[in-house]
Amino acid sequence: MAQVLRNKNLATRFQILIEIAANQPYIQQKDIARRIGVTSQAVSDYISMLEKDGWITSDGRSHYRVTREGVNWVLKALRELQQYSAAAERALTSVTTWAAIAARDIKKGETVGLVMKDGLLYADDYEGAGARGTATGPASAGEDVGMTGIEGLVALEPGQVIIVQVPDIQRGGSRGVDYAKLKTQLARARLVGALGVEAIAALDRAERKPDYIYGVRQAAIEAARSGLSFHLMCAATEEPQLIQSLAEEGIAYRIVDVRTSKRLPPRKRVGR
Repeated sequence: MAQVLRNKNLATRFQILIEIAANQPYIQQKDIARRIGVTSQAVSDYISMLEKDGWITSDGRSHYRVTREGVNWVLKALRELQQYSAAAERALTSVTTWAAIAARDIKKGETVGLVMKDGLLYADDYEGAGARGTATGPASAGEDVGMTGIEGLVALEPGQVIIVQVPDIQRGGSRGVDYAKLKTQLARARLVGALGVEAIAALDRAERKPDYIYGVRQAAIEAARSGLSFHLMCAATEEPQLIQSLAEEGIAYRIVDVRTSKRLPPRKRVGR
């Protein structure tokens, strides 16, 4: 969920900034209070905090402008709201009928359990399942089947992203990787993505083809939301933005350092 929806303080800041941006430079605090449904004193307190934080400036009484920092924060909040709105819309449109994979042969009108396996929703025996639904039609094992009348909650243990650190090119790139450590990590990995040329080269040297090299951040986030762990080879220059994206989405992660203190020699290619 977007932060502005979880935190009343942030929600009020957001509303005040929007009112100022829409009416700057002249808007009275009492007008803001009336429009967003709080007291004038509350608006005054928030105005003081926003000025202190550098999100608005004041040229005098009732003269306010949103600063660049304030605009950037509002834009970030709007992006989060848009993402949440899109997710909510998908959830609502899928309430009527869900698609699941039949774990066995299923008859039309049969009540079955719904469980998550390997990131996908499966229709199976109800015993032990947290949710159940009614099949809209017959399906053989492995086919997709529509489910209606959903009751209960589908049990889901969120996955995590394992960030595997790779040196940037200034610090050796793929030649600065401990490949014994890396191969130990990759042996446990089901999904592997690569961020940065150095990460792609390291995977090539470790003889592991990445599953994702485009849209990797979002792929890792979606995998974790579906209960899967995702190993993400990440060049040092890409790591700060990746961690920020995971934190903003509330995705658990841990960092594995496979860097070595010594550089390996260039890899020799036979027959090239």
